Amino acid sequence: MKKYKRLITLVWVLLSTGVLAIFLLFYSIKIDAFGLFGGLPSTKSLEKPDPDLSSELFSADGVSLGKYFRHNRTEVSYNELSQELIDALLVTEDIRFTKHSGIDLRGLGRVLFQTILLGNKNAGGGSTLTQQVAKNLFKTRDLGGKLSDVPGMGIFIIKMKEWIVSVQLEASYTKEEILAMYLNTIEYGNNTYGIKVAAQTYFNKLPSELNYKEAAILVGLINKPTRFNPIRNPEFAMDKRTEIFYNLLKYGKIDQAAYDSLKTSDFGLQYKVQDQNEGLATYFRTVMRNFLMNWAKTNDYDLFADGLKIYTTIDSRMQLYAEQAMAEEMDTLQSVFIDHLQGDLPWIDEDGNEILDFVDKAIKRTPNYRELANKYGENSDSLDYWLNYPRDMKVFSWGGEIDTTFSLIDSLKYYKHFLQAGFMAMDPQSGHIKAWVGGIDHKYFKYDHVKQSKRQPGSTFKPFVYTAAIDLGYSPCYTAVDAPVTWMLDDPEKPTWTPQNANGKFTGQTMTIRQAMAASVNSVTARIMQKITPRAAVDMAHTCGIESPLPAVPALCLGIGEVSLYELVGAYSTFANQGVWTQPFFITRIEDKNGVVIQDFIPKRREALSEKTAYLMIHMLKGAMEERNGSAHALDYRLKQNNEIGSKTGTTQNASDGWYMGVTHDLVAGAWVGGDDRSIHFKHWALGQGGKTARPIWENFMLKVYADPRTGVEKGYFKKPSIPLGVELDCDLYEGGTVDSDSLNLDLGFDDLDL
Repeated sequence: MKKYKRLITLVWVLLSTGVLAIFLLFYSIKIDAFGLFGGLPSTKSLEKPDPDLSSELFSADGVSLGKYFRHNRTEVSYNELSQELIDALLVTEDIRFTKHSGIDLRGLGRVLFQTILLGNKNAGGGSTLTQQVAKNLFKTRDLGGKLSDVPGMGIFIIKMKEWIVSVQLEASYTKEEILAMYLNTIEYGNNTYGIKVAAQTYFNKLPSELNYKEAAILVGLINKPTRFNPIRNPEFAMDKRTEIFYNLLKYGKIDQAAYDSLKTSDFGLQYKVQDQNEGLATYFRTVMRNFLMNWAKTNDYDLFADGLKIYTTIDSRMQLYAEQAMAEEMDTLQSVFIDHLQGDLPWIDEDGNEILDFVDKAIKRTPNYRELANKYGENSDSLDYWLNYPRDMKVFSWGGEIDTTFSLIDSLKYYKHFLQAGFMAMDPQSGHIKAWVGGIDHKYFKYDHVKQSKRQPGSTFKPFVYTAAIDLGYSPCYTAVDAPVTWMLDDPEKPTWTPQNANGKFTGQTMTIRQAMAASVNSVTARIMQKITPRAAVDMAHTCGIESPLPAVPALCLGIGEVSLYELVGAYSTFANQGVWTQPFFITRIEDKNGVVIQDFIPKRREALSEKTAYLMIHMLKGAMEERNGSAHALDYRLKQNNEIGSKTGTTQNASDGWYMGVTHDLVAGAWVGGDDRSIHFKHWALGQGGKTARPIWENFMLKVYADPRTGVEKGYFKKPSIPLGVELDCDLYEGGTVDSDSLNLDLGFDDLDL
């Protein structure tokens, strides 16, 4: 009897000691005693788990433009999940999820008996959904201690940590919150994280819309996103899906008929990976990325992980119309460009001759060249070999991507045949940028031609010369003669400069400066520049919003110097906004992941011109459409009906840059067209002028915008200044000249003269 009592006592001692030991072990792991086990997530982090969340860019009308992410992830709540998805998940991963408190003892017993003792590898694991959340969200396997490297101890400590965190999670969250948390943290392959992104990527659906067929594919991806990927391994994915359907049948979620139907159905995929080359406003998103990274660094946020919501000024409809207009017009223009070359190469010098070393110099500016040169040396045979080595690749064409075989040299030559373009539209009153197209295709041409690129503006600079004159008291009716104007220069090699008109002729006719600007007569602009001085023109351009440095030299009157399309559109908006310059801006507010506004953005404003000067300049710009030889005479009549339009074309001397600026009472937009290299251009100036290359983009865009009332852009008239104008606009009464624009016949030889 005493022996039995001693045995019972011993058993109780052992059990008590074991329980105490387990308790002490749990406690030691929890507090990381002596640094042996590694830390655990803090109580605060458990209360507010913080996975990497994609930051998202939204248009002004609420359309998602794209995301910035390391791991493409967007969270959803439990209420945004379909019941079919929930069923498929639970029958596959944790059927007892609602019955345990983070640790499933029955599941652990099954693993111990079947997997470990009987060696059944298909018996399933013992981890609950809560434990998997602990592992995925809090990185319990990365929190090592001194014992982590001891054979056999590491995995044991990890499991203990997962159990501890799981119990804490169950105490902090509801089952519904944990299930949603789980689906939000899982990787589904192809840099797709979270159920919302996965549903969009594989099926173009929201999680609330997923049915059993679709849910089974996504649940199957959870443990092995590569092996069970329906794109890469459709056979394995089909087997896994059938297994999930069987589990649904086994646990009574579907009947036999549904099972038989589901297992023979197709995948129903609508697969599309989200990246920065897809969707609307690709160039805009890339430019915003750099701006937002600087903002995030300054304000202590992580653009790629904090789930910021960035609300922009872009209107998704106008953005779409701008992209469509550019694609339609540039496709046509590219054909014209290639046809006019007649097999010649497009890189030519001032005399129209091929630049023989163009390709050798251009290839040295490419990343591929620098990489090969660093590897093999600048003058090695290997460098030349790999530059000319043919390889399979996809290349851009206006008819769609082409599979071909090119060397790096071949590829460079091919892409240098393409003309590029930029387009931007903004509301002149608010400063809101409504559309931004930085190039013809972001996937193949990354360079942004709205803000990043700066080119000579040609005749689109002339309005700033005339603005300075009008601000000094000149009237649009002021007359000048179309005759040579000579400047004395401080240059021994070239002591004088006499600018030529676009057709190389001077008519000798007297004309108003409004008529001269409408027909882009260079001699009259040069004469006015002499009167006001180049420094006055530079100061006026800067006052109106041009921020780039400009040379205060006589040739500035014809648009030398370099500016961006972004600056030019903003400066022209000053005329339409009654003389108030409003900085073109693109973000209205930024919110955190919970929708709390972090920062509101307000554009810079300043009074640049008087109302009178601004309105007179609008009158000057309207001359392009109203004067007999104005460069906007060819505009579609549908745009001109019941509508006031101011505009200016611009073309550099060798036609390497073509511009068109269009101004209406509620929208200012501009387009630029040219080669990325200035030596790539039309051989004939008349074909490359802005009225032929850039204006059609603006025209196409405006027709689309006016046809859609949702844009809020309407035809109308410019607001007149509060102080009435009289003699300044009536050339019959103006003392400085009596020229009647209806009787003046200017025949300068081109429909759209420009320099």
